Amino acid sequence: MYNSALWLHSWLRWAVLVAGVFALVRAVGGFTGKRPWLPIDELWGFAFSIVLDIQFLVGLILYIFLSPITKMAFQNMAAAMRIDTVRFFAVEHITGMIIAIALVHIGRAKIRKAGDAARKHRLAMIFFGLGLLVIILSIPWPFMPVARPLFHP
Repeated sequence: MYNSALWLHSWLRWAVLVAGVFALVRAVGGFTGKRPWLPIDELWGFAFSIVLDIQFLVGLILYIFLSPITKMAFQNMAAAMRIDTVRFFAVEHITGMIIAIALVHIGRAKIRKAGDAARKHRLAMIFFGLGLLVIILSIPWPFMPVARPLFHP
């Protein structure tokens, strides 16, 4: 079960990144091109938040129930903080992702309340851009000390 959930979590990351990049590109293009807020802009923002929520759910299942790394951390959190990989997955990764999810959802709420298209695009640029940045910084890339493969087998 752990390997299946980890595989899904690893592959969903790409859906999150693609949806986030498309939502951000639409926002930048809409803002710089001074175009109206279109249904496709709304759709990419929605897709970004939904895929992110699904990814979070899978990650939470891993975090709470399946991951041997977090199980070890929960047994002795003080000792876990001295081990880079355990600290990353027990604290840093989940904290970064919760911040990113909050940014994306706050952005979507503010966009819905915004009146004009320029403001909607600007809010999308800010919140989706910051959310995407935090996601990218919180992923265990292969070049990091806590490396994970780009595509989990």
